[in-house]
Amino acid sequence: MAEALQREVQRFVDELTPAVEALGAGVPALRADELAGDVALEAFDVVAAFIDADGLHTDNELFGLVAAFGPLLDSSLGRAAPADVRRAGLVAGRRTWTERPSAFFEVLKAGDRRNGTRAAWTYYERAMALAHEVAATDVFVSHLELQQLERFRSMLLRALGPAPSAAASPAPPPAPPKAAELPPARPLEELYAELDGLVGLTEVKAEVKLVANLVRVTKMRRERGLPVAETSRHLVFTGNPGTGKTTVARLLAEIYRTLGVVEKGHLVETDRSGLVAGFVGQTALKVQEVFESALGGVLLIDEAYALARGREGDFGTEAVDTLVKLIEDHRDDIVVIVAGYPDEMGQLLDANPGIRSRFPRTIAFPDYSDDELVRIFESLASKAHYTIDDGVRAAARARFAAEPRGKGFGNGRLARNLFEAAVAHQASRVVDLPDVSNEVLVALVAADVEAAGAAV
Repeated sequence: MAEALQREVQRFVDELTPAVEALGAGVPALRADELAGDVALEAFDVVAAFIDADGLHTDNELFGLVAAFGPLLDSSLGRAAPADVRRAGLVAGRRTWTERPSAFFEVLKAGDRRNGTRAAWTYYERAMALAHEVAATDVFVSHLELQQLERFRSMLLRALGPAPSAAASPAPPPAPPKAAELPPARPLEELYAELDGLVGLTEVKAEVKLVANLVRVTKMRRERGLPVAETSRHLVFTGNPGTGKTTVARLLAEIYRTLGVVEKGHLVETDRSGLVAGFVGQTALKVQEVFESALGGVLLIDEAYALARGREGDFGTEAVDTLVKLIEDHRDDIVVIVAGYPDEMGQLLDANPGIRSRFPRTIAFPDYSDDELVRIFESLASKAHYTIDDGVRAAARARFAAEPRGKGFGNGRLARNLFEAAVAHQASRVVDLPDVSNEVLVALVAADVEAAGAAV
């Protein structure tokens, strides 16, 4: 693993040194070797910060640090043992370094603004590669390391602003031969931006990114023949209807494809009716047919708890048993997500001795707040080219506030139903008006929402 980190450090230095040299070309006092040393020190700061992410400073991490930076920074470091690095405190307290953009990064960004270059984006790509390399050093990746990866990524992207072009985002891994006919995998940062653009779901977004980081680090270790702590990629989504589970599952499928975890990255949705038949022997065939259609992508089973319900002899149990076997037989070819209400999903996980171990991670989707539902309503109106005012927002918020927040609360579906009903009422209101202007034709008013609220 030390060799892999050394390669990434060298790549960081090789790709960023020319950019720094170009910035210092008009300053005679700056020598090329000094500039290269600054680049190596920046790489050291990145690596040290992620070694300190969980405060453990393992021997594997410190051996990698010594091997990578001994030849670049200090010959005495190259002869150091992990115990020497700990005694010297070279990495202690370094984790806070990732909390804000470094001076080095800000210099690159300023140079990009002046010269139309993209050195800061190169920094982002190479720094994230270094961070993932450190996380892949040990068999068990800590939750603190995964969290720091996401914080560092988000901090740099906020500082960078919009990418100068699609090519500026990190390139996805090459698609497997069978995926050649599919559209190109979307860059990871584009998918994260779409995820971040969803209303609310702050904790869900963080969990998805942690899952993606863990998958990426595990894949790196496996490709290098290093020991891997086996973990299941299958997930449980819990929450009321309309909380974005399907949307997040679709994005997660694409993220997995970009990371090279699945081949196609498509999403297949089903439920009990798509898996369970009414006659002996047919359920297993239905499950296998749906399962095989999702190979290379993600299978989302909505209201999955319904498979564990029914009278004795119900074929839902057969569906669960068949599903568990297929998951085991195709562990590297598919990701399965089971979704439903929190309490009922516990019944499903207890329905088969092997199913809980195959679905170790649960992501909870909370109900949207009234303000978040208003934002969803606004987004629907904007996409459909309707205009709204504060009166419309107030009427929508009042309708959402009046809806009981029990099991089955509609969330995003409630917002969509209200919007569609408001549009229908608006159409009835303006259709007979004389000389309807374009502004009136696309404007919703509070009365439209109030009338719609009574019908939804």
